Amino acid sequence: MTEKEPIRFGAEFGPKRTENSKGVGLSTYKTLVWVSNLGGLILFAIGLELIMVLQQFYLGLAFIVGAVIIAVWPSNYEIVGMEVLDPGSPDEDSNNYQK
Repeated sequence: MTEKEPIRFGAEFGPKRTENSKGVGLSTYKTLVWVSNLGGLILFAIGLELIMVLQQFYLGLAFIVGAVIIAVWPSNYEIVGMEVLDPGSPDEDSNNYQK
């Protein structure tokens, strides 16, 4: 009996992809980076506000740690479609940046 890898939600993400997962494109990755960085900055600002103005250190620290986790999250995604083409491939002429 052959074992098939189960299809799971988010299979294209993470450090270990399955055979069936395709990864994310560069534009999707850029969007994820922008959204996570903006979300991280907002949470960081709220954390600083809680610590410095409202004197709630532990809640502010939790917001800052959450901001760092959110900002680093896209590093788990794998970008596809950026492989180097072989010199003899038919698409060589379309990639002027490699010349």
